[in-house]
This record gives sequence, structure tokens and C-alpha cells, in this order.
Amino acid sequence: MNIKEIDTKYVLPTYARADVEFVSGKNATLFDSSGKKYIDFTSGIGVVSVGHANEQVSKALCKQLSQITHISNLYYMAPQALAAQKVVQASGYDMQCFFANSGAEANEGAIKIVRKHGERDGEIKRYKIITLNHSFHGRTITTVKATGQESMHNYFGPFPDGFVYADGIDEIASLLDDHTAAVMIELIQGEGGVEPQDKAKVQALAKLLKDKEIPLIVDEVQTGCYRVGEFTASQAYGITPEIITLAKGIGGGVPVGIVMTTLKHVLSAGDHGSTFGGNYLSARAVCEVVDILSQMKQSGDLEIGSLMFNQALEKFYEKHKDIFTQKVGIGMMCGLRTKDAKTLNSIINNARDAGVMVLKAGRNTLRFLPPLTITKEEIDEGFQALESAVSAL
Repeated sequence: MNIKEIDTKYVLPTYARADVEFVSGKNATLFDSSGKKYIDFTSGIGVVSVGHANEQVSKALCKQLSQITHISNLYYMAPQALAAQKVVQASGYDMQCFFANSGAEANEGAIKIVRKHGERDGEIKRYKIITLNHSFHGRTITTVKATGQESMHNYFGPFPDGFVYADGIDEIASLLDDHTAAVMIELIQGEGGVEPQDKAKVQALAKLLKDKEIPLIVDEVQTGCYRVGEFTASQAYGITPEIITLAKGIGGGVPVGIVMTTLKHVLSAGDHGSTFGGNYLSARAVCEVVDILSQMKQSGDLEIGSLMFNQALEKFYEKHKDIFTQKVGIGMMCGLRTKDAKTLNSIINNARDAGVMVLKAGRNTLRFLPPLTITKEEIDEGFQALESAVSAL
């Protein structure tokens, strides 16, 4: 049997897979099992932030593998402590970290922190968490309920109580009450269609919540680790949340989730844990990724790459306004709104045939999440292939 047949027989069919098997890559370039070349404008849905087969990360992981991979969180681990230090210092916030394995797990940790924090008044249990419609916070039972997309709630109930959905930032204030434990938002909704929140409204909300002593959780699973130019989107928006969650690009391809919080003394030993979270291998990946991207930020290379990509995207958009209605996003988290879902699906399929990988997001959005290390040559080649894709519509 070939790989497709083995997969079909032994793997649960939870993904609508494209008929491609990738076998190698370098930076933003991929090769499939037949040797065909592709430009990757997806970075594995925002994960491979420093490119495929990054030499610095690969060397560090190989060295770590030859020494020790895992022991447990019952002991001190230098890479984990150093990863936490690098993440906190890059953020500029006075926070501490908890390490998990994914964005959903990071958001679960954030929810547990604010639920315990909600016990502080003794008599009134603060347990409600307000999220936004069109949000996406994960696929565990709790985080799928935190997700403000009704279609994702089918089949899997009953769910944990306490999640309330606002139509937008403006509605959140009217939903606050004595039982509100936290507000949880994405500053740019990724799965919801690359939808940035209004900066002034976010700042006003953050101030209101601080005045009411209600924690703000910012889900930065997709926006974090320099995706929008700063280490976190929270920095770019000029706010200081009580909790920030990270995953995806922070590990450069190794599964890592992180909860960062100013609420340092809420959880005690035994309140939360993770067998694999922050082990030697994943923490070492975080150290290398943060080092690489922090250096790119300081040198200006990060801004130059983002500018080059957005200029190419803007040029492509201006040329094809008969197909696209709007360019959206911030930094290297971009999208083009298409006029309908059928056109969007055709572009994605045509793009793959032409040798460039792009993504779909809600609200008929063609989504771009390229590696932050993408070169001008890869950008040019990718958009040339995308031109072929739209020409074939």
C-alpha cells in the first residue's frame, strides 16, 4: 500500500486532506514526494515561523536529543527556565510562564487560572468568561465551547457552563456582571477571517477591565512570536493583559503552548500540570526560535521581510479587485476577502496545482501566514504562482 492507502486505512478521517505528501523543505520552499516544488505561504498554519529545516533550530534540537529529551516537571530543567526568561523578556511584561503542548492547552490553562482567581471574593463565584463571536480558541471540550462559532458546538455537548459570546468589542461592557471571571479575545481573529480588532476600542476595554479588576486574556496562539511585528500583538495594541497564551510559531514546528500571566500566585503546586509541557526538546526549540526572531527584529530584517511581502500582496490585490473585495490583516498575518466561497476554494486548489500553498479562513478569506524568514525570491516566486492560479479560474 502507498501512504495514502495506509492513511485511509489506519488514521481517523478528521481532516479533508489534499492529495499531496511533502517530504522536505527549506525556509519557505517545500518539495513533495514526486519532487514538485512549492512556495509555502502558510508555514503550517503559522507554525514554522523560522522556516522549514532551520539550521540553527535543527542543530540545537539534534544536540539536545543526544543529551536528554524528557524527564518530567518534578525537576528543574535549564532549557525551560531559559525559554521562560526569553519569552518574558521579549514580551516586556512582568509575567511568569506555564508550558503546555498546544494552543488549546494554553487556553485551558488560562481558563483555570481565572476560574481559581474568581474565588477571591469568597462568597461570589466568578466563573463566566466572555469571548467574541467568530473567535477560535481550540478543540478541547472547554475551548471549543469558548469558541464563538455555533457550528463547532454540534455533537459534543454537554459543555462546561459559563461562556458568554459578544458580537464585538463594543458589546462586552454590557455583558459584565458580578460573576464575570475574565474576558478572552483574539486581537486578530485568525480562523474567523483575519479580522483585526479596533485598537482604540481594545485599549478602552482593557482600561475598563482593569478598573473593574476583571482579568483580560489575549489568545495570541496565532498572533504571537513576532507574527504582527512585535513579539505579541498585545504590545502592538499598547495593552497589558493579565494573561497571554502562545503556541504555533513559538516552537518553530515543535509542539509548544505557553500561558504567560501577571497573576503569578493564583496556582499552587498540584493545581495544574503537563507531562510533556516544557520538556528539554520543546523548550530548547523555544529558546532558538525566540533568539532568531529577536535578532531579526533588532536588525530590522523582520520589518523588511514584512514590508516586502505586504507590498507584493498589495500589488496582487490591486490587480485582481474583480476577485477580491478587501485586503486585511497586520504584519505577516494577512488575508484577501473573496466575493464568495466557491471562488476561494478554487483559488486554493489552483494555487496548490501552480506550486504555492495558501490557506482558507472564515468569511471567505484567502489567508497568508508565511514563514517570518521568507526571502524576496520566495515571495516573488510564490506570487508568480498565485497569478497562474487566479488566471486559471
